[in-house]
Amino acid sequence: MPSPAAIGLRAHSGWAAAVAITAPADAPVAIMRRRIEMMERGAAGPSQPFHAAVGMDIREAQLHVANSAARAAAMATAALRSMVEDLRQLGHGVSGCGLLLASGRPLPPLEKILASHPLLHTAEGELFRDALRAACRECGLPVTAIKERELFSQAAADLRLPSERIERHVADMGKGIGPPWRQDQKFAAVAAWLALRSR
Repeated sequence: MPSPAAIGLRAHSGWAAAVAITAPADAPVAIMRRRIEMMERGAAGPSQPFHAAVGMDIREAQLHVANSAARAAAMATAALRSMVEDLRQLGHGVSGCGLLLASGRPLPPLEKILASHPLLHTAEGELFRDALRAACRECGLPVTAIKERELFSQAAADLRLPSERIERHVADMGKGIGPPWRQDQKFAAVAAWLALRSR
C-alpha cells in the first residue's frame, strides 16, 4: 500500500518551486523537491508573456498570451506527471496538491493590463498559477488553494498547531532533504502539508 504524499507549489514567472511531503500528517517529512519549468529559457515564449505583448496589436497580444499560457500548462503538466511518477516509484501515492495564490482580485481586460506595469506582473503570476492548476487537473490531483499572505495563519488553524511550531518544523524538514531550502521551498512545504491534512 503506497504511503500518502502531497505536493506544494509556489509559482514564479516561468517556473515554480515544488515540494513533496509524506505522513505523518502532524509531523510530515520532505521527500522530494523540484523546479517546475513552465517556459523554455531563451525561447520565443519568454518568462514574462504579458511584458512581451506590450506594443503588439491587441489580437496579436491575445494570441501571444494564449499560446504562452497553453505552453506553460503543457510544460507544468509534463513536469508534475514526472514528479508523481517518481514518487510512485519510491512507494508514495500523491493525494493532492497545495497551491499558493495571490490576493485573488479579478483581472481587467487585456488592454488595461498592457497599459499598467503592476498589472503585467499580477497577470503573469495568475497565468503561471493557472498553468499549475491545469497541470493538477490533468494529473487528476485535487487542489488545496491557499492565499500566500494567509498561509501561516491558515496552517495554524487547520493543523491546530502554533505558527512558531509549524515554522520550526518546516525549517527542520530542510535539514533532512538538504539545500536549497529557502522561502520558496518552505512555503511550498506548508502548502503541501495543508493538502496532505485535507485529504
